[in-house]
Amino acid sequence: MTQGIIFPMELSHVVSALRESREVAQSVRPRGGVREIPSRDSVRRAVELLAAALFPTHYAGRDLTDETIDGFVEGALRESLGLLTEQVRRGLRFAPPESVPAEELLPSRASGIVEAFAEGLSQTRARLVSDLRAAHSGDPAATSTSEILLCYPGFLAVMYYRFAHALHALGAPLIPRMVTEIAKERTGIDIHPGARIGPSFFIDHGTGVVIGETCIIGERVRLYQAVTLGAKRFAVGHDGGLVKGVPRHPVVEDDVVIYAGATVLGRITIGKGSIIGGNVWVTQDVPAGSSLSQAKMQSGQE
Repeated sequence: MTQGIIFPMELSHVVSALRESREVAQSVRPRGGVREIPSRDSVRRAVELLAAALFPTHYAGRDLTDETIDGFVEGALRESLGLLTEQVRRGLRFAPPESVPAEELLPSRASGIVEAFAEGLSQTRARLVSDLRAAHSGDPAATSTSEILLCYPGFLAVMYYRFAHALHALGAPLIPRMVTEIAKERTGIDIHPGARIGPSFFIDHGTGVVIGETCIIGERVRLYQAVTLGAKRFAVGHDGGLVKGVPRHPVVEDDVVIYAGATVLGRITIGKGSIIGGNVWVTQDVPAGSSLSQAKMQSGQE
């Protein structure tokens, strides 16, 4: 704790009241007693190291040579994957109650998830390079792939999403969501790790983009700032609570462009090759090849 002026008030009764609230009256501690929760700082460090391992020339933070680059990548991976293993172990306690492993199985379960994640990193990088190329070809202001890697918030958000989605698909709870929330802090782009997004995906400008948990996005899709791919309504169960996990977000097919401020809601399909204009509100299926604007919707190319 930092040093400073000591507050003079007697606080023992406040501490006692907070203990009562924390332990009994308003306890929010998972499983009733778990104090060991994932560290946001460790997760942040892990994904920064992952980015450096996949794109070392741009994210290593120092000059590398042909002789030193592989050693740097191995060191970055070892530190990153070690951090992830510990955080995934902690996060496994936050799985649904019926699927939480026994305490003694947590380390091996976490190691298995992170080892499988590591085996897939070359495929993750290939998908990210497709996103990088889509950004370069889709933005006339992009002067180089280096500019995109170093300056484009959309690419950073998509990179962190791809890390998070890979962990999510392998069954890691909580940590994937922490990864995408870290990306949102830095970029203003909110992508749920459960969304399924194809290759060559580009978010231009990006601030205010929201992509919901059950979205399915095809190949070569381009979004602009303030686009929402969200839910129209939430199903309610017999107990009055919201039904979790049901498909409630849009399906966006290949080669779709969605311009700034558009809001697309519900489990609808935006057909292949369609163009959704700025500030449009869409709650019904859009046929393939359509051009939709505030004034009209017409079949064929714009």
